Amino acid sequence: MSKQELEGTTQGSIIEITHEPGRGAPFAFVKMESGETWHTVTPEGTFQGQQIQVGGTATIDIGNVLPIGKIPEGTLVCNIEMAPNDGGKLAKSSGAYATIVTHTPQGTIIKLPSGKTHYINDQCRATVGIIAGAGRVDKPFLKAGKKLHLMNAKGRTYPRTRGVAMVAAVHPYGSSKRAGGKKRPVSRHAPPGQKIGFIAARSTGRGRKRLKV
Repeated sequence: MSKQELEGTTQGSIIEITHEPGRGAPFAFVKMESGETWHTVTPEGTFQGQQIQVGGTATIDIGNVLPIGKIPEGTLVCNIEMAPNDGGKLAKSSGAYATIVTHTPQGTIIKLPSGKTHYINDQCRATVGIIAGAGRVDKPFLKAGKKLHLMNAKGRTYPRTRGVAMVAAVHPYGSSKRAGGKKRPVSRHAPPGQKIGFIAARSTGRGRKRLKV
């Protein structure tokens, strides 16, 4: 962010709000009074034709973009830059937001959607508000076909068959004789070609507490 942006404010407006395939949140096309245009994710509560401000002296209103060091503590922000002028990297999915925790000499501490805290350079920009489209993942698919189309768009395999439902010839967990996985430990007396992995292991994996009888 330039010195002029840090000390002043540039006006702009949201020209259009559209849907982008592959993105859960709506997409906004913004045009500034200087003629500059850019796309950004849309905070909840913004609308087409809304006037927004970008700069260090902008008001703390939904949709405005400010340096994170100028935003008061406790404010909910989104589309946060990790380095100055990188365009925004954090809290960009539908319904996501971060909270300004406090300002320190080392930078601003924010609380991310995961619950972790992170230091951000005070000159990194952030958008005031919460990304629109919250609750999108709460809506049920209702039909397997709709889930199939989503997985195809993401390049994932669907439906995915459980290993225990297969025959033993095609999966280590297969067979209807007994449930559970294939035993991985190898006998101490196994021939050299088989002696790999867990050799005579007493226990593998995560330990579990058992009740004493």
